[in-house]
Amino acid sequence: MRMNTFSGSAMIRFGWETFKKRPWFFVGVTLIVNILSAGTSFKTGDTIEYVPATIALLVTGGLVMAAISILAKMGSIQLMLKAHDNPESTTFGDLWAPHPFWKYVGASILVGIIVVIGLILLIVPGIIWGLRYMFVPYLVVERNLTPFEALKESARITNGHKWKLLRMIGLIVLANILGFLCLFVGLLVSASVSALAVAHAYRTLSAQTGTPTAA
Repeated sequence: MRMNTFSGSAMIRFGWETFKKRPWFFVGVTLIVNILSAGTSFKTGDTIEYVPATIALLVTGGLVMAAISILAKMGSIQLMLKAHDNPESTTFGDLWAPHPFWKYVGASILVGIIVVIGLILLIVPGIIWGLRYMFVPYLVVERNLTPFEALKESARITNGHKWKLLRMIGLIVLANILGFLCLFVGLLVSASVSALAVAHAYRTLSAQTGTPTAA
């Protein structure tokens, strides 16, 4: 595909064509990432006594599961970017991408705050800011940027493409609804194609905008 063109349908089509090269591998990756990201819920009954030791155990367990979820998301980004470039050489080992953990955490919190504030301001700003900063996690994982550097760079590469990105997100939502209607395996397929489509959008816009000029 030409790097000077960008459309939601082209991103989805790329995701589908890449998925077909190793369908069971991508289904397996998506299944693993979703299991790890979901974490474990702690069920509490009336008979549990919340002594300090129990509270400490629950807090520790929650932090561990949160860390595992974050690592799964970071690994998914790294793997999908590698699969975008060369799907045949990508392995499950590419899911291990623990660096830069704290930059990713900081960037995720920062983007979350910005989007929530935007949603409070009559929803539309939240949608716009969500699209503007949707590639912040990719920039942190791939380029090791700081949270603020990633915000600035994501805003730069998405400039002028927000309507196209919104249409792509709409197509992704529709694809996942169809996947859900096709039961569990269908959702794993649609989620895999969606992740590859977003990776392609990131790669396409990064190539199209080039390297930022020095201030």
